Amino acid sequence: MRHLGLDIGDARVGVAVSDPTGRVATPLDVLDARGLLGDVGPLRRLVEEYGPGVMVVGLPLSLSGEEGPQARAVRETVERYAKTLDIPVRYWDERLSSAEARRIMTSSGVSDRKKRGTLDKLAAALILQSYLDAHVVRVMEGDSDE
Repeated sequence: MRHLGLDIGDARVGVAVSDPTGRVATPLDVLDARGLLGDVGPLRRLVEEYGPGVMVVGLPLSLSGEEGPQARAVRETVERYAKTLDIPVRYWDERLSSAEARRIMTSSGVSDRKKRGTLDKLAAALILQSYLDAHVVRVMEGDSDE
């Protein structure tokens, strides 16, 4: 089963998708976060095109693991998306995913100008891959959440 991963920011939403087996995440697209608040059409088209069974959303927890104002804002945004998209949502800890994406891009020699949009979809892929890796381990151990 495919999974769709989202990294929701104030300006952009990074999107990633898994392969059909749900094992490998790939950066897919960057959508305008403000535009999605009024029209989830671009996100709906990705859901229709890829047919994911689950949407994995990065939840920005504090370093201590607690939910703060940013996590609440992400949950509110996703509730708006979920009202029009018929897909189950799983939240996943996204702590340090953007920093890791930035580190990967810098070590790969990507210029600051090119990082902007690419960073968001790479962060979404890192979040999704972390979820997939944990899920595969649980399935192998006989404990699935789906």
